[in-house]
Amino acid sequence: MAEQSNPKTTREFGLTSMSVDNSTSVVILTLIITVLGLGAYRTMPKESFPEVVIPTVYVGTPYPGNSPVDMENLITRPIEKELKSLNDVKDIKSTSVQDFSSIVVEFNPGVEISKAIQDVKDAVDKSKSELPSDLDQDPNVLEINTSDFPIMNVNISGNYSEAELKKFGEYLEDEIEKLPEISKADLAGTVEREIQINADPYKMESVGVTFDDIANAVRSENVTISGGSIRGGDFQRTLRVDGEFTDPMDILDVIVKTDNQKIVYLRDVAEVKDTYKDRSSYARMKNLPVVTINVVKR
Repeated sequence: MAEQSNPKTTREFGLTSMSVDNSTSVVILTLIITVLGLGAYRTMPKESFPEVVIPTVYVGTPYPGNSPVDMENLITRPIEKELKSLNDVKDIKSTSVQDFSSIVVEFNPGVEISKAIQDVKDAVDKSKSELPSDLDQDPNVLEINTSDFPIMNVNISGNYSEAELKKFGEYLEDEIEKLPEISKADLAGTVEREIQINADPYKMESVGVTFDDIANAVRSENVTISGGSIRGGDFQRTLRVDGEFTDPMDILDVIVKTDNQKIVYLRDVAEVKDTYKDRSSYARMKNLPVVTINVVKR
């Protein structure tokens, strides 16, 4: 009996067969794709601090004259009760301190910030019936925008006085704000110059001078006014009378009052002190004064 031979069939994948038959072209195409990919990666815009939109809303309520415990019971808890009923709320954090209550509401990603703010406002309005009736100011509902936070802090320190460091900081602040990627730069840890006029009430009373007399006299002397214009040849020139004080000690020569041909100078009733305002921020590094520049990106 004759053996019947079965035909042998071979299956192949067309794309694989074409790649094997044209190996040189595949290698060249792979190299081209690799080079183009590397070029696109190098030229692709990259940002070290990308903007991340987190729908977060802040609720602040001032209530002067109350302890933290009273703020918690009278303000924070009634507002939190209504906020917990909102949908898509991820987390609620609250802080109650002397005279002030703050609540931060974080929503789930994907929630429109405008909708989140409106929902929080509606919840705060519902809680007003449970808030104290003598509350002077309604709760403030604000958006927390992460793009307003500094991305960098530049510290300037050295063996210099605080006035010199402030001068260096102001120069660097202006240079940083010139960059197109920067929205603003704020100076912190500096001191503001202040000229104090410390009047002696007893001396003022003896010569019949009031605080308004001193304020009006100094204000009228420390002015810069326009003096009109004159024509000089083919040009029109503007005149300017500069009367502002350049030396704080010149204020002592201001005439405060003239009574019966008796002139009362400011130095007769007060002293002038060239000093600085009370600090609102501090910056220190290794026990040396520091000027900090907070940089906010555009």
